[in-house]
Amino acid sequence: MRSPRISLSAHSAIEVIAAPALMAAPFVFGFGQAATVVSVLIGVLLLSLALQVEGPRRTVPISAHAGFDYALAFAAAVGGIAIGLATDEWYATVFLVGVGAAQALLTASTRFSMVRSA
Repeated sequence: MRSPRISLSAHSAIEVIAAPALMAAPFVFGFGQAATVVSVLIGVLLLSLALQVEGPRRTVPISAHAGFDYALAFAAAVGGIAIGLATDEWYATVFLVGVGAAQALLTASTRFSMVRSA
């Protein structure tokens, strides 16, 4: 079994890029109100977590970051399915479930450890 290959700083950089895209997607793709709220909320939470990875004053310990990432992935997927069932916006469902899957894959591929500096 291989060990995860993505560094924590690369993980954070990917999330910092993905979060604004996630927040903008409902406006670009014309999602309804419920899908827009879920997508923007997931994007805001993702960005806030990503910005706390680096730096000495982080409020979320690295040991908890993976758990929060998996929770966000789950929330995106479940939110997408709920939106599809409630509003028949299946394009928003596919998008949010895809976001959840991508987030889970990113988290599973990340080494959650910091490099110690001298």
